Amino acid sequence: MEKSVKVAVVGASGYSGEELIRLLIGHPRAELVAVTSRQLAGQALGSVFPRFAKMRYSDLRFIASEVPAIVASGAEVVFLALPHGLAHEFAGPLLRAGLRVIDLSADFRIKDLAVYEEFYGEAHHEPELAAKSVYGLAEIYADALKGADLVACAGCYPTSILIPLIPLLRNGVLDPASIQVFSMSGVSGAGRNAKVDYLYAECNESVRAYGVPKHRHLAEIEQELSFAAGERVVISFTPHLIPVTRGIHTTIYAGLRPGVDASKIGGVWEDAYGRSRFVRVLAGASLPDTKCVTQTNFVDIAWRHDARTGRVVLMSAEDNLVKGASGQAVQCLNLQCGWDEAVGLL
Repeated sequence: MEKSVKVAVVGASGYSGEELIRLLIGHPRAELVAVTSRQLAGQALGSVFPRFAKMRYSDLRFIASEVPAIVASGAEVVFLALPHGLAHEFAGPLLRAGLRVIDLSADFRIKDLAVYEEFYGEAHHEPELAAKSVYGLAEIYADALKGADLVACAGCYPTSILIPLIPLLRNGVLDPASIQVFSMSGVSGAGRNAKVDYLYAECNESVRAYGVPKHRHLAEIEQELSFAAGERVVISFTPHLIPVTRGIHTTIYAGLRPGVDASKIGGVWEDAYGRSRFVRVLAGASLPDTKCVTQTNFVDIAWRHDARTGRVVLMSAEDNLVKGASGQAVQCLNLQCGWDEAVGLL
């Protein structure tokens, strides 16, 4: 029998934490040994989440979100499903205790500490860890993720934007200065909280922009696009909240570099993702649709050339809680442990 790895989920009471549990219940190589929550300590998983009753781990009880308790659980890999600004309290101590960490927050994604402070309004608490983290976008950094001690999972919006753009910038297809992005996300992207803006009556039958003109995810988006292009890339990005529970749809407008034919896009994407387990390049008349990716780890992408304007339109769809968060984290776990990246995800 192949050896399993013991894992813990810190902050398991949120949407991403709950989704992680769902995936880990069916994962044949991961053994869930601890789930933490300050508010739910002592309660059984199956009673907190009735959907998991009588399933694997339903009797596992929440423990306090404390490093000694997590270490004592025997966990070898710890998922941090915490809001921004809290992961640093756990990552350093856990790594120093010999555990590996997969962080779903933004705490360790940004390499330039001045950029981090600009977008997040405070100095970084663990700059050395930010420098050593591996950015958790599996399709781009698969080799670096193997054996990584600290993984900083890509954000939900960034995943939907970077997957279409990175291969095209690496291959000099697009003019980096021309990129404009329009994204729409379901309400679960805001997390499980009681803010008035996210109440049903406030979101239903409504579409609104937010985070304009400087959404926090721009920091990692521009970082990764700049790495891909080999020059500084600054883009326009406008996210919108839409009245669905989950799913992100992104539309990207960009100009081609002089002398480049739009038909090159298909070949570049085929080279980048033709063997990808979770990126589907749509053919023919098909266009990305969130209903085709929710509850899955897939990203669907497509493109069109607008001959009238000379620009290209790139589109993507993903589930913000799966490929945009917990599924991505499990995919990173699989690569980190040397397993097939799709284990527990298909």
